[in-house]
Amino acid sequence: MRIVFIGPPGAGKGTQAERLIETYHLAHLSTGDMLRAARDARTEVGQKADQYMSRGELVPDDIIVEIIRQRLDRPDCREGYLLDGFPRTIAQAESLDKMLNTKGTPLDVVLEIRVPEEELFRRLAGRGRADDQPEVIRQRLVAYRKQTEPLLEYYGKQGLLNSVDGLGSVDDIFARLRTVLDRQPK
Repeated sequence: MRIVFIGPPGAGKGTQAERLIETYHLAHLSTGDMLRAARDARTEVGQKADQYMSRGELVPDDIIVEIIRQRLDRPDCREGYLLDGFPRTIAQAESLDKMLNTKGTPLDVVLEIRVPEEELFRRLAGRGRADDQPEVIRQRLVAYRKQTEPLLEYYGKQGLLNSVDGLGSVDDIFARLRTVLDRQPK
């Protein structure tokens, strides 16, 4: 199963992604994790990405697309994967579609976790990460609305989008996600 996982910062994608990859035996492709690891390792791409991330801005497409292209070629992606944090823009989605169609492996489903903005702000402010300061949080939510929300219409037109309510317990949200995935053709 090839899945794109969409949701704003603080929606709980990381928590749910861990459970989904274990349950469905998927490779977890988290651009956030890949970018933070590159930043912490002080690689060239990581330092470039950090300039954007520290200001609450999205990392440019060329950096992200190259990271994803390299990652999809690894053996653990052959049986399925969950893309977490990519694509974030229509341009990235189009690049991904082109890449996957060339390989003959289109996406199976797009999952969106929906959470009201006031709840997102509360969750993010409580995490205590360096990039979760109030002004940075505001910038990240504005960037999400502006650049990522159009993906909902893009994938909706393709018949791939499935939205789930992101409020409630971790178990409740996971059950909603499983209901969607268990309906997918095997």
